[in-house]
Amino acid sequence: MALLDVKNLSVSYGAIRALSDVSIAVEEREIVSVIGANGAGKSTLMNAVMGMVKRDRGEVYLEGKLLAERSFQVVAQGIALSPEGRKVFAPLTVYENLLMGAFPRSDRNRIAEDMEWVYTLFPRLRERTGQYAGTLSGGEQQMLAIARALMARPRVLLLDEPSLGLAPIIIKEIFKELRRINEEGVTILLVEQNARQALLLSHRAYVLQTGRLILSGTSKELLANPEVEAAYLGGKPATH
Repeated sequence: MALLDVKNLSVSYGAIRALSDVSIAVEEREIVSVIGANGAGKSTLMNAVMGMVKRDRGEVYLEGKLLAERSFQVVAQGIALSPEGRKVFAPLTVYENLLMGAFPRSDRNRIAEDMEWVYTLFPRLRERTGQYAGTLSGGEQQMLAIARALMARPRVLLLDEPSLGLAPIIIKEIFKELRRINEEGVTILLVEQNARQALLLSHRAYVLQTGRLILSGTSKELLANPEVEAAYLGGKPATH
């Protein structure tokens, strides 16, 4: 049984079909990426899993249990999202943003322990703990968005375009920490327009095109696939 199982998910915005019968599975402790061009439906997939957009059809299961359709219930069940564009709470400090991430938890006695954990993952956030989130750099805001999601102690961490708008050196730093987060037991579903970076990080991947899944396989297989290389990797050879 997959930890996260998305079955035949369809989503529409009015007359426009954004997702058509999309099915993906994520095993425990895996990193699974969904790659595709801008407008392929990647963010819609994440938002539909989180209950932030209405699902026309299909179900989402976490460890065999049907996932709720409202986002606050989804978080309580064990899934947290680091959204596209980061969406930190600009008027709140770094520390207050992290506390907001822990808001749904009932084990209040462990929050300080997890705060120390995310500060260890992202030392720059410790340095800026009292700083307003709106004054952070883009890379620091992305670190905060990931750390805020982790403060919910999710079974599955959803990451929506974590490299968007960031310098290559910052992307490298963040993806290094994502690998470490996974090694510490957090299952990750990643959607990312930077296909090469996503495939180098993940174990398996799906290719989404105009709302439909057209390919899936191990990341090594997709890195070596000529069609994927031509369409998403710039036609350059890749090494895993």
